[in-house]
Amino acid sequence: MKSDANPMCKAHAAPRCTAKSKRTGERCKGPAVKGWNVCRFHGARGGHGPGKANPAYKHGMRTRKWQEMRKAINDLVRMEKEIEELISEYADKPA
Repeated sequence: MKSDANPMCKAHAAPRCTAKSKRTGERCKGPAVKGWNVCRFHGARGGHGPGKANPAYKHGMRTRKWQEMRKAINDLVRMEKEIEELISEYADKPA
């Protein structure tokens, strides 16, 4: 009879890493880190934080906030051009 208090039972039941080997094509057999699809060897919890916490951060012009703002501005400019085209078409029609 197996005991539920044995931590190894939980480790074997953990979801497995989804990373594949380039050489063999086989999946990694390691347990995935909680909240991730891969194990710690294949990148879970790796890398730097977003924004100013990242060492590659220079000026912030490529942050999500700026990208969303540029997209909104581009949408407004696109709508303005469409309105100007409609106005010019209407003005060119004879009365």
